[in-house]
Amino acid sequence: MGLPLAVQFARHGWQMTAVDINPEVVAEINAGRSHVAEEPGLAEGVAEVHAAGRLAATTDAAAAVRGADVVVLIVPVMLDDAQQPDYRYMDSAVDSIAGGVHRGLTVIFETTLPVGDTRGRFAPRLEAASGLKAETDFFVAFSPERLYSGAVFANLATYPKLVGGIGPESGRRAANFYDSVLDAEIVAMSCAEAAEFSKIADTTYRDVNIALANDFARYADRVGVDIQEVIDGANSQPYSHIHQPGIGVGGHCIPVYPHLLLSRAPDLEVVAISRRTNDAQVGYAIKTLEAMLGGLDDVPVLVLGLTYRDGVKELAYSRALPLIERLSFHGAQVSAYDPLLGDEDIDRCCATPYHWGEAASFRAIVTQTADKLWTKLDFSLLPNLEVILDGRNSLRAIELPAGVRYAGIGVQADTRRRTTNGQAGRPAAKPAASR
Repeated sequence: MGLPLAVQFARHGWQMTAVDINPEVVAEINAGRSHVAEEPGLAEGVAEVHAAGRLAATTDAAAAVRGADVVVLIVPVMLDDAQQPDYRYMDSAVDSIAGGVHRGLTVIFETTLPVGDTRGRFAPRLEAASGLKAETDFFVAFSPERLYSGAVFANLATYPKLVGGIGPESGRRAANFYDSVLDAEIVAMSCAEAAEFSKIADTTYRDVNIALANDFARYADRVGVDIQEVIDGANSQPYSHIHQPGIGVGGHCIPVYPHLLLSRAPDLEVVAISRRTNDAQVGYAIKTLEAMLGGLDDVPVLVLGLTYRDGVKELAYSRALPLIERLSFHGAQVSAYDPLLGDEDIDRCCATPYHWGEAASFRAIVTQTADKLWTKLDFSLLPNLEVILDGRNSLRAIELPAGVRYAGIGVQADTRRRTTNGQAGRPAAKPAASR
């Protein structure tokens, strides 16, 4: 997300320096090219602001900071093997800018952080390295990135921007900066902690909601109703906002940020249970396949979609990875295909690359993303196919050959076609009441 932000800020008149540790990325930006291919409008934006002389890149963070008025950090904080925050990249990034911190500088963290880190971990780190005092000599704030891959510039134009400082002057300066570079509403929070918590609350709400949808889907299978019809019916009431069930939750955000909350508050039971519920969806899918096929030993299985969601070339916390691992553990012969990945990428995911359009002897297909390409499957190339496990409920409307059984997530073979164009119908209008 750093490069789209640089383009956004440069378009509003700021002189931008992008900092990256990868010399190849720096070279691409300095040539006016984007190293991120999938974000709509980004390549054109980089070329535009580079040609205007408002975007350059460097590997020397301290030098860039010495000449800057504002620094925005958006380096990831992920999880370690114990599901605790992994600060390696952020600590390194903070240390890299520390030598350039000067009086009057405003430092803004956009990376999602555990509550209290802006004030308690990173401001003191900058103070210790620079010999300056935060909120007096330089200023520190938190403003969470709230962007969706594939729609970044549209999000920047519409989503309110939350800003909270470690003190009043830090908050004021950061809010003034964003007011100069964004056309969306700027929301001044009372403190950095409120802004940090708002981002974690947002993403954790979604994780909890998806876990609830997954529980509902299991019950829908038990009673033989279509979960999509149930959700559409429930959500026709304006206070219901049930999300969609699926084979699991991937990406940099939703599987990670609840753990940032739990790292400080492990007693939050709903959050912890929801994480376990969503992670367990892969195991639920494996059990479903085993039951439908009578076991998985030596069964050739094709996994469709390895990225964490379709259209985004990113494997972070993709559920395809544990899915492939579990299938292999149970003896399946696992092949995989993703239109965004090459053979080497798929090899690294421990699956055999499948080439779209080739004849194959798969007995089962599992969809891990909802790519529209899957609706164009040529079943004549798959004569041994017995089962489709639709991990995103995106194939509910397709015609299946005789003998191929379907299972979705809360969608059964005999309920999936009871809808119009593959979408659950809205409930009938309530009759007018009479007195």
